[in-house]
Amino acid sequence: MTRKTALSLAAVAILVIATVLYPLPWLVVRDGPQWRFAFPGWQGTTFTLRWMHSVEKEDWEEWFEVTADDAIEITGTRFKTFGAGVPSHAGTETHLEDGWVVMTGIDRVVDPLAVQAAVEEHYRLIFAGHTIPLSRGDPPIILTFSILRVPLWQALPALVRPWLS
Repeated sequence: MTRKTALSLAAVAILVIATVLYPLPWLVVRDGPQWRFAFPGWQGTTFTLRWMHSVEKEDWEEWFEVTADDAIEITGTRFKTFGAGVPSHAGTETHLEDGWVVMTGIDRVVDPLAVQAAVEEHYRLIFAGHTIPLSRGDPPIILTFSILRVPLWQALPALVRPWLS
């Protein structure tokens, strides 16, 4: 084996070891202590939660973003109709857009984010253009969303799970 080949193999081995062992930020969705899903959670990562409001029977959405401090922040929401308990405004702007009431500029940390994903409300996570169902069975599960820094090997089972189901 030549010196150049040996150095190349050593560099690849170091890169693989570092990738597997170095802690990276993951958006982790847990059901109790069990990791249900994991997604890349770098600063600026965005995701949406969508569900059907139990009274209005219309879809609602909330938009979230990962901050520089590895926290989850709600940035905005949209819904079709106002109802009991819905604030008349939140954030810096409220407007109508294509039949939706849209509130943006909320920018409030909600970390960890807990969601009771009832089957009747059809909770869905939208990440990178993919919609992943969250609700399953009764009683409704409580999912916790948070950013954790762990090595790839620890996140891998939850990272591939959304694409297998």
